[in-house]
Amino acid sequence: MSDYVDSYYRDTNRVTLAPTPRLAGAARADVAIVGGGVTGVSAALSLAERGYDVALLEANRIGWGASGRSGGQILTGFGTGMSTFAEALGATAARHIFAMSREAVSHTVARIETHAIDCDLRPGAIYAALKPRHMTEFARERDMLQRDYDYDGLTLLDDEALAARVQSPRYIGGLRDAESWHLHPLNYVRGLAHAAQTVGARLYEDSAAVRIEPGSRPVVHTATGRLQADWLVLAGNAYLAADLVPELSGHVMPVGNYIIATEPLREDQVASSLPGDDALSDANFVLDYYRLSTPPGTSPRLLYGGQVSYGHRPPRRLVARMQAKLGRLFPALAGIGIDYSWGGLVGVTRNRAPHFGRVGDNIFYAQGYSGHGMAFAGLAGGLIGDAVAGQAERFDLYARMAHRRFPGGTRLRTPLLVLATNFYRMRDLI
Repeated sequence: MSDYVDSYYRDTNRVTLAPTPRLAGAARADVAIVGGGVTGVSAALSLAERGYDVALLEANRIGWGASGRSGGQILTGFGTGMSTFAEALGATAARHIFAMSREAVSHTVARIETHAIDCDLRPGAIYAALKPRHMTEFARERDMLQRDYDYDGLTLLDDEALAARVQSPRYIGGLRDAESWHLHPLNYVRGLAHAAQTVGARLYEDSAAVRIEPGSRPVVHTATGRLQADWLVLAGNAYLAADLVPELSGHVMPVGNYIIATEPLREDQVASSLPGDDALSDANFVLDYYRLSTPPGTSPRLLYGGQVSYGHRPPRRLVARMQAKLGRLFPALAGIGIDYSWGGLVGVTRNRAPHFGRVGDNIFYAQGYSGHGMAFAGLAGGLIGDAVAGQAERFDLYARMAHRRFPGGTRLRTPLLVLATNFYRMRDLI
């Protein structure tokens, strides 16, 4: 069985699950779920709470993929602007969609409280400006969300107000979102999985789906077993095998993203970097993001992410490059020791909006959160639960969103995305 990626999160996992054996032989369930991240375990919890017999298949271990490796930010909004939804679906639908993004955050917090999930939940997120045009864009975003979406959670921070929370010479101001949070993602997703087990969901690890037979009762085949169900939920996102469901091929681009964790910080180093204990991300297209991680009784570390790759290998000199960038952001941390580095795949859609839908009448999928999945994937699991139970209106609102495949086919898709990203990297420098 594959172990967790060598991350700080793995070494601070505090959630123990009931046995999660490999699927062996033939099994039956009302609902089969492929993927043990936030989408999958949230769907398992929602459906098992409704009384469905649920079986979930995870190729590695629960939380092994992006859900257990992420920056841990629980944010309102999406990886794209609200204009993407308004132009595609209309202003009224866009208002409902934004309201659900706020619901996704409150839903996350409520589940953590209800199930007493020990995941270091803390409030506050800031988007940081590196140049004047970013501040202009922040002010425009705040005003638009107030006017069109009745959202008053954003506060514009000038350089002095930002410095009280973030001690970096690189930033000239920021936008703080009071409704957003951050947490330990692996403990969170495993906490959801534990909650699902307590209401009867069966979880199978080391059980990769190798073939799917659609039909009135879909069958998922693994190397050692087969699982038949009335409904099937595909929740593998960037880790879903490209040839498993041809209808989904090309809609999500797996993008590598990487994080480092510093050695424990002294109090003066915290005061000289992130005294406000917010989650941060900057305003660049290829952005940096970071936060403090402070399990009870330990000194905080700074978890810093920002490098990307479009192949299966990390960038060259990854740790040294990220350590140098961290030192430029926070001179007080220049040369600090790096105790962990890890990466994972983020599922990105062409328009950066989540991709929901059905294959036939009884196969549901939710994927392509484009870097904003920690909150919304939890709500997606609940929306799938509603849809299976016959209340599909809110799921179908997202499913109405048209999604195009990435151009270029399997051979040229990645090079074309690299070219597009390099264009935005150049724009970040202007």
